[in-house]
Amino acid sequence: FRQLLYRRRMKFTAALSFLALLSPKAMAFQPVSNSLNRPQTASTSLFGSADEFCVGILGDLHIDPRVMEDYETGRSQWLNILDEAKTNVGEEQVSVVSLGDLGESKSVRPDETSELFAGTTECHELAADFLGGFGVPYDVVGGNHDLEGIDEFDTDEANLELFLRAHNKDGPQFMRQIAEKTLLVGMTSTIFREAKYTSHEVTIDQEQIDWFENVVETHPADEGWKVFVFTHAPPNGSGLRVLQENHVVNGCCWLNHSNEVQCRKFIELVREHRSIKAWFSGHFHLGQDYQDSITFPTIDPKLGPYPNRGSCVFAQTSVMRSGTSRDGRQQSRLLRGNKDGFEICTVDHQTGGTIRLDATITYRDNDNEVGVYAHSDMEKVEDKYFKVYSPSAGDSLHPPDENYIAYDEELIMEEAVTMDTKAWWKMACGRVIGMLNGNMIEYDKSTLAPLGLIVGADELVGKRVCIIDSGLDEMCAVDDVEIGMEGADCGEAEAREQAVILVDDNDGSIVVVQPNEDGSYWRKIVRNKMIRMKEVRREKAAKRLAAAIKKDDEKDDADVVSSWGPYTTTKGTAKNTGVSGLTAPAAK
Repeated sequence: FRQLLYRRRMKFTAALSFLALLSPKAMAFQPVSNSLNRPQTASTSLFGSADEFCVGILGDLHIDPRVMEDYETGRSQWLNILDEAKTNVGEEQVSVVSLGDLGESKSVRPDETSELFAGTTECHELAADFLGGFGVPYDVVGGNHDLEGIDEFDTDEANLELFLRAHNKDGPQFMRQIAEKTLLVGMTSTIFREAKYTSHEVTIDQEQIDWFENVVETHPADEGWKVFVFTHAPPNGSGLRVLQENHVVNGCCWLNHSNEVQCRKFIELVREHRSIKAWFSGHFHLGQDYQDSITFPTIDPKLGPYPNRGSCVFAQTSVMRSGTSRDGRQQSRLLRGNKDGFEICTVDHQTGGTIRLDATITYRDNDNEVGVYAHSDMEKVEDKYFKVYSPSAGDSLHPPDENYIAYDEELIMEEAVTMDTKAWWKMACGRVIGMLNGNMIEYDKSTLAPLGLIVGADELVGKRVCIIDSGLDEMCAVDDVEIGMEGADCGEAEAREQAVILVDDNDGSIVVVQPNEDGSYWRKIVRNKMIRMKEVRREKAAKRLAAAIKKDDEKDDADVVSSWGPYTTTKGTAKNTGVSGLTAPAAK
């Protein structure tokens, strides 16, 4: 492997001569374009020494005991790879990491029970038996489904204790020194029942975040440390391909997605600590053939602006079983490296476990490296469904992308939104809002990663968007002021307050898009799975009641609707709770 890296470094010489002219910050990581398709191989090529290592990385397993064929096939392919690696680099420098979501999130015995398999004792014991059969030590991080044993365990704490016991873990995080000054570090999602919003958000608790920060602070790059990180979902700012139709609209793309401070903390640590060399994640069930399944810390300035990702390469990991793949791929990741750099490869389970080189990263020193893609994008026509546009703010060498709208005081769009409209702009408060596929979306103001849905296409298409000032008047007056609260609205006025307005030129209607209480705009509308399951049971109970009391001439299926809070009006006194046209007569 060292010889392979050396030969490739010779090919980089011309590129490095040009890149050496750039500033040190811009040069932190410079990928070199390479569209050559390297030949596939069914074996590794490592030459044993203390600094060499090999790691097999498994994406979302979602094990279903009824269909174990793909798992057995995949593991047999891995055994060949790992056995050769143990011979070449030594048994202590070879391991496997599972990225979580170990069990099928549905009943595996539907004729007997409705209990979900994921998160149960049976699930984790089966997963531990499977992962323990690779012939090398394994580490595992928990995903959003791994505490889903909701019928067996009353609390997240009890479910987590089972997870740790089954996989012989001392705590939800792990750290393994895989080679000289080389660490594998992982963190687990520890909240499911207690999730404030969607239970499928991957949430790393504050104790683990503090632990991780201490790890990278005490293993700095200037002392030669290399840290490889593993979590179920990627951090905000990774630049990896995400699913708008699933993870974006539901607010579960990134680690700690709904907590603005924690969500941004991970990329801030990456930017600060250059010992973090790579970060592997799963969660999206997407294949590894797209170039944006691997993102480099920066790109050649000729190709675009500086992404600001420290020294870290981010890599998406696919799935092993066919029934869990969103795009038909069945793939795992292989990480192999030494003191000179590392390679990220694909193990293709549909082609007999062949290995394809995806990217080579060569260290120039402790803080700088050179990366090269080993093949061009292998996207298929139908894969475009999975691609999500993210704005580009540009930098000192590049302007913002063509969809950016700059404005001074107010933004009044002349054309109604269509499904093809692409645009984004900044609010005075710093929030970033844009439109894609007929939806209005909020983006992170630092990384410009998508955060969540503000207005769906069903409500937005056909309307014009306006951003206008909404500063308070001299009297700070609002309707229906509560006694004793007169003038209170003046106290928290922002320096410049704005309103997002939707105008329908066909019927003259106007909709004000109100921000959340924390100032964000994206709608946290998917609640905790436990809450939603209880709501469904209440609706089923209502239907049973309707069937019991219905008259002979009434239809069999009753119209049952639910009523929710918390907000339906701007008034200071709540007098009405009806939803117009749903639980109350439609407004005229």
